[in-house]
Amino acid sequence: MPIIEVNHLTKEYRLGHITSLKETALNMLRRMTFQPLHERERFKALDDVNFHIQEGEVVGIIGHNGAGKSTLLKHLANISKPTKGEVIVRGSVAPLIEVGAGVNPELTGRENIFLNAAILGIPKKIVKQKLDEIIEFSELEQFIDTPVKRYSSGMTVKLGFSIATSMEADILIVDEVLAVGDLNFQRKCIDRMKDLIYKQSQTVLLVGHNIRQLERICSRMILLDHGKVDMDSDPQSVSKAFFDKSAEAEIEKMKQANNKQWTFESSGAISINSIKLLDSQTGQQKNVFEIGEPIRIRIELVSNQQFENVDMGIAYHTSDLLYVAISPLTASLNEPPTIYTGKNVIECLFTEMKLLPGLFFIQIGLKDSWGNLLWYGDNLASLHVISPQSLNATRLSSITFVQFDAIWNFSKAGS
Repeated sequence: MPIIEVNHLTKEYRLGHITSLKETALNMLRRMTFQPLHERERFKALDDVNFHIQEGEVVGIIGHNGAGKSTLLKHLANISKPTKGEVIVRGSVAPLIEVGAGVNPELTGRENIFLNAAILGIPKKIVKQKLDEIIEFSELEQFIDTPVKRYSSGMTVKLGFSIATSMEADILIVDEVLAVGDLNFQRKCIDRMKDLIYKQSQTVLLVGHNIRQLERICSRMILLDHGKVDMDSDPQSVSKAFFDKSAEAEIEKMKQANNKQWTFESSGAISINSIKLLDSQTGQQKNVFEIGEPIRIRIELVSNQQFENVDMGIAYHTSDLLYVAISPLTASLNEPPTIYTGKNVIECLFTEMKLLPGLFFIQIGLKDSWGNLLWYGDNLASLHVISPQSLNATRLSSITFVQFDAIWNFSKAGS
């Protein structure tokens, strides 16, 4: 029997402001005269959502902002009631839905630990046994007897995460808190989640925008889109579908844009008219390439003077500006090139694409012989790397961005 059942779950909200006194009076008059009432527009945050979760499953719920992820979790935690349908939860729930949720700002950190435990139905005796463990994990020993209203938002979430993951509930619901605090605490959070999942076999529901992180942790993922379940499958398939959709939307957005929307720095001496990714054989412009496929980048620029011995580089970065590969021009040419007065065309051929599946963007930097900046910009063009049908590299792309060729040799020691 599933530990969680979601059957035809629908949640509607009314849009607009609170009804005015005048509108209330008019509606009363309409009722008396049997006229239709004026109602505000309704918005479906969740629309006929159906899925079951078995005990011990680790399920990630992903989707763009406004997809209905947090609304769904609030129903699973019994914080919100559905407009239609039902949610059946068989077991106790430890929810960590929002920053500071379930934490009373007027109480101290220590008092909040006992308060949260009482809400979860955990005996005071058990809490006392775990108290030192919770305080130590939260890294708030110095402030544990200080009212929470004096905590920073990061400290509040540290406390909430420590309480929720230390209590012995049947189901843990976590929403966007694995990236809280400093790097050291983030690692502790991940280790704690792994302990709950692999050693204690706890049922965990995770929501977040770090798709690669969720893919490594979860045994199953659900993709929400505009309040509906768009896909419910293994983490690799769902992650690939999410990245593909995101890439298509981003590529379409960049096609409609032009160089006027670029963010760049320039000395004013050089202006770039166009940047195109081309098929190395046909010369046709495209944005989708398979792993290992050559890529030709064509840059058209105009200069108001001649520059000799210029230095130029092209880099690839992710949407959050994590640079994963670079090709400096001076490293590949015997003689530094010249930019001439007027129109110039520069082409760079990447003979073999080493990037793994994902969406990347182009960054270009150009300097004169003295190292002075002539032109620099990022997010200039999009590159969507996909895996050939014969190669399933989706899982690899969840742990790294670049692959290297290698020669392996296995032999018996001493032979």
